Amino acid sequence: MRKIYLCVAALYLGIVASHAQTKQQTVKDSAYQARKLKIDEINLVSAYYHQDGNNSAVTGGIGTENLTDFANTLDLQLSKYGINGYKHTFSFELGIDHYSSASSDKIDPFSVSSASRQDTRVYPSLNWTVSNDKTSNAFGITGSYSHEFDYQSFGGGINLTRLSKNKNTQFDFKASAFLDTWKVILPVELRPAGYGSGSNKDGRGGGSVDNKPRNSFSTSFSLSQVITQRLQMALIVEPSYQKGLLATEYQRVYFNSNFATGVGPTNSVFNERIESLPGSRYKLPIAVRLNYFLDDHFIIRAFYRYYTDNWGIRANTAELEIPVKLTSFVSISPYYRYNNQQGTRYFAPYGQHSPTETYYTSDYDLSTLTSNFVGANIRLSPPNGVLGWQHFNSLEIRAGHYMRSTGLNSNILTLAMKFK
Repeated sequence: MRKIYLCVAALYLGIVASHAQTKQQTVKDSAYQARKLKIDEINLVSAYYHQDGNNSAVTGGIGTENLTDFANTLDLQLSKYGINGYKHTFSFELGIDHYSSASSDKIDPFSVSSASRQDTRVYPSLNWTVSNDKTSNAFGITGSYSHEFDYQSFGGGINLTRLSKNKNTQFDFKASAFLDTWKVILPVELRPAGYGSGSNKDGRGGGSVDNKPRNSFSTSFSLSQVITQRLQMALIVEPSYQKGLLATEYQRVYFNSNFATGVGPTNSVFNERIESLPGSRYKLPIAVRLNYFLDDHFIIRAFYRYYTDNWGIRANTAELEIPVKLTSFVSISPYYRYNNQQGTRYFAPYGQHSPTETYYTSDYDLSTLTSNFVGANIRLSPPNGVLGWQHFNSLEIRAGHYMRSTGLNSNILTLAMKFK
């Protein structure tokens, strides 16, 4: 049920780790040595996110968007060398998010607190990658699972890395598939007779709800090139496809039954339905990233992305980050991101949709908008370890403020530690 307009996961810094010594065992008739499985890193990240606004899609594009989310991830990385000299890396990640959403509680405003008002999402994943230290080429497989109150997801994917002989050019490929199932929860006033609420009371005289699929397939092609000793560039293309229930059916849409006459909403009779969107969607983001090493203290990181899909959304995103090394172990990185978006043809505000339309939504995430995101990251990485603990490799704090032209504002604070 979660509606987090700023992807918290995108701000996770990755970090924290534990160190273990390994013993090497000589293998006969081999130039390589097999090593026991060891722990490389243990990454722990915590993030607090809060947003507020007045365009909730649950209530038809009006009403509170107040939401808080507390997210935590544990990432454990282990590795070992096989007898052929290839490195096997195993990455296990466990994420737990807990959120509270005032807008989701409006699905059934007559209850004291509906089951959707707050929820916990649990999402483990496991990746196995085999790499060659001499060539830096690698191949990996990933499996994942995610569960929350109304959603369940099974995921799988592969990743491939190839480097040129001079190590100046790198190609990365990723492909993933997510097979998801929605619990179809409807607004209380639009539920058919005998239809359940989606709560734990269903099945005990409270009716039941439908379950529908949503499947997502994505790929990522990345080509990185060292231009000069100071300049690096990457081109990224990430086509994807979704099929299934793409509408969020607990989100209301209000219609103006006199739309054709031009009568305004305040004088019109409104009809109410659940959100309706096409059952398939193609997405195509194309991005360019530039890193310029100005000197030993300054790096300029620039990013631009163009996005298009078959729902009519077009978007441009530009980001600039300038890490500044204050001392040998302290750095600060201010950043700024700007986005403008042309909304989908299926969007209209509260009471502005025509009853003759086939697809309709009042979700402002899909509207025409502009946004600004500003913040900074502080990183500590003392040579003797944070707080004198040698294996406490680094400590990072990242804070950001998001402002959107629709009136949505949010803040995020992320803490990351790394032991290595």
